Amino acid sequence: MQTPRQISRRTLVAAAAAGLVSTVVSPAQAAEVRAARFHTVGRVKKAADGTVQYGWPGVYFEGRFRGTGVGVVLDDADNDYDVQVDGTTVATLVTPGRTVSWIDGLADGGHRVRVVKRTESPWAAGRFGGFVAASGGAILARPRARSRQIEFIGDSYTAGYGNVSEIRDCSGNGGVNRNSNADLAFGALTAGKLDADYQINAFSGRGMVRNYNGGDPGTDFRTYYDRALLNVEGDVWRKPHSWCPQVVMVGLGINDFSTPLNPGERWSTTAELVASYESAYHGFLDRLRARYGPRTFLVVAAAHLWNTTAFAEATLRIVEERGRQGDGRVSHWYYDDPALDHLGCDWHPSLHDHRIISGLLDEHLAGLPLRW
Repeated sequence: MQTPRQISRRTLVAAAAAGLVSTVVSPAQAAEVRAARFHTVGRVKKAADGTVQYGWPGVYFEGRFRGTGVGVVLDDADNDYDVQVDGTTVATLVTPGRTVSWIDGLADGGHRVRVVKRTESPWAAGRFGGFVAASGGAILARPRARSRQIEFIGDSYTAGYGNVSEIRDCSGNGGVNRNSNADLAFGALTAGKLDADYQINAFSGRGMVRNYNGGDPGTDFRTYYDRALLNVEGDVWRKPHSWCPQVVMVGLGINDFSTPLNPGERWSTTAELVASYESAYHGFLDRLRARYGPRTFLVVAAAHLWNTTAFAEATLRIVEERGRQGDGRVSHWYYDDPALDHLGCDWHPSLHDHRIISGLLDEHLAGLPLRW
């Protein structure tokens, strides 16, 4: 098997611009990663060899190393990743496969490295094997967890679907995956400003009770929420004691209401759909309360839809009802702005838009009596 070649920083940046930096894992390095140390709060499944599997977008891994370079061990033919060193993105790994990707030519000393999954893969799991030090260096103790934690639950808006495209038709500029980056979605941007650890548990096209245009009936976002691996039916993520988010944002409803009901769907009228949606939403909030306890702030989010106000009105009623039931830690966040251009793939929010939405979320969170 080919030994991984080492890539200078100058070469690495050029390769990142081209979209791919990857080399093949050697058996010796595969053994070394079993002792790798890294920090993540993502929903992962641990294997006996020290690697982890995952499916949700925006899962990230952080490490510390000493030396002039670091290798990133991945086994993933479906997803794209960004690699950041000392806060700067230095490479984008496009469907790397089974690889060690090397970042080399750094100043000799201590560094931080972060790898983040840009894309969605509900049909397949990725695998991360840790970080490998370049010759003469060492992987250091993993970074400490942040005291602030936020969970973002939602659909394509939350996942950053097509957000780095500047045109709505992405068929000619690489497709949706090449133009998506969960690390630049509004949730990740807000978490970064707050120096918070976060999860992005988002699934494009899924709604609370109805998927986009009524597709895949019999399933919805709730079918998958409790999983670590979305592609494994019956999989259950075991929440670690360390994951106790102070804020959980729920953004589900765009797919429920953005398209008209079709003949044969189980709701004959919008009123029936709204009633089903509100009942399911209350049940979902009950699940979150049972998981995270009474002190977590639940933010019920709604975006502007051009064709209906049902989404915004239903979510507001839900929050008002929670308040009447005595839960004062559920808030309503409706976001819209005339500057939104929706120039992402398929009329989704662009990077410009995600920055605006993140700013609106910042304002909402600043108005909550949070004690971080």
